[in-house]
Amino acid sequence: MASFQKYKTKDGYKWLYKYYSTVNPSTGKKKQTTKRGFNTKKEAQLDAGQTEQDLANGTFVEEAESLTFEEVYKQWLATHSPTIKPSTRKTEEYKFNKHILPNFGKLKIRDISKPYCQEIINRIAKELKTADAMKMYANQIFKYAVKMDIVLKNPMEHVVVPKNDSDFVVSESTEKRNYWEKHEIKQFLSILKEGQSFMDHVMFHLFIYTGARKGEILALHESDIDFKNKILTLNKTLYHENKAFSYQTSKTAASKRSISLDDVTLRLLRKWLTHNKERHLSEGMRTDSDSLLFARFDGTPLRMAYPNDRLNEIITKHNLHKITVHGLRHTHASLLFEAGANIKEVQERLGHSDIKMTMNIYTHVTKTVKEQTAQKFQKFLEL
Repeated sequence: MASFQKYKTKDGYKWLYKYYSTVNPSTGKKKQTTKRGFNTKKEAQLDAGQTEQDLANGTFVEEAESLTFEEVYKQWLATHSPTIKPSTRKTEEYKFNKHILPNFGKLKIRDISKPYCQEIINRIAKELKTADAMKMYANQIFKYAVKMDIVLKNPMEHVVVPKNDSDFVVSESTEKRNYWEKHEIKQFLSILKEGQSFMDHVMFHLFIYTGARKGEILALHESDIDFKNKILTLNKTLYHENKAFSYQTSKTAASKRSISLDDVTLRLLRKWLTHNKERHLSEGMRTDSDSLLFARFDGTPLRMAYPNDRLNEIITKHNLHKITVHGLRHTHASLLFEAGANIKEVQERLGHSDIKMTMNIYTHVTKTVKEQTAQKFQKFLEL
C-alpha cells in the first residue's frame, strides 16, 4: 500500500506518495520509490492506484524504473540527432540545456507527474514567451518514453500553456516595425550607391530584391545565377560552427526554390562578377570558375554576423529606422504585397513551407497597402 505525505515547496504545498515496487535481487527486499508534485491528496491517490495496478498486472517495467529524464533524453537524442541538420541540433540542445533539463533532468521519468509538468510550464510561461515551444520539446521526450515502454502515459500531454495578463490587454504603444516602407528603401539604396563598398551594395541589393534568407545569400555561388533565363537558384545555406563553415541543405523542401530576377539586379550582378574577376587578375589571384558571390579576401565565406554588423553601422550613421537583416526579408514581402502580388506568389518566392508564415507577414503589411484597401472598398461601393 502507498503512503501519502504533504510537503512544502516555494510555490505552496504539494503531495507525494511512497510505494514499494519490484524486489531488489541483491537484498531480497522490495524497493521503495517516491512520486511527488501532486496538488491534492486525491490526485496522488489516483496515481498511486494506477501504479499499484501496473505492478499487479506485471506492466511495471523494472529496467525503466530508475531512468532519469536526462537519461531518456540522451537516448532520444541519439536517435533524433542524425535526422536533423547540425544547426537545428545545436539550437535544440541549447534549449534543452537552458530550460528543460534544469527542471526535469535529474528526476526519475516514471516519477514525473501531470501536476508537476503543469507547475513547470506555468513557471516557464512567466519567464519566456516561448513556453509553447518548451512544452513541445519536453513532450517529445515523454512521447519517446511511451513509445519505448519506459512509461505508460505521457504526463505532459494535457498540460496547458497559460497566457500572461498582458496577452489580453491592448497596448497603447504601437508594435515595433521590423521592415522599411518604400521611401525608406529608396533612401537606403541611394546610400548604398553613394557611400558603401561595391560588395555591400550588391549584397544588400539582393536582400531587398529577392527576400532571401541571410544564410542563403552568403552561400550563393556564381553558378546559382542563370543570366539567360533570369533565374536565381536558392538551394543551400551557410552554416558556421567552431570557426569552421559548411553548406547545408535548405531549411525545408519549399526553401529549395528558383526565383526570377529583374533586369536591374541582373546588370548589377554582371558588373559585380566582372569587377571580381578583374580584381583577382590584377592581384595575381587564382580565379575559381564557380566562386562565392560574396567572400573574404582569401575566398572563404563572410562571417554570418557580417551583414548584421554592416546594416547596423549604416542605420546608425544615417539615422535610419532600425530593422534587422531578417527585416529586409520582411520588407521584400511587404512591398510585394504592395505591388499587387498575391499570398501564394509571396509564399513561393520566400520559400515558406507553411502559408501561415506568409499570412503573418500579410497582417503587418505597410501603411500604403492598408490605405489602398480602404480606397478599393470605397471605389467598389461607388460602382
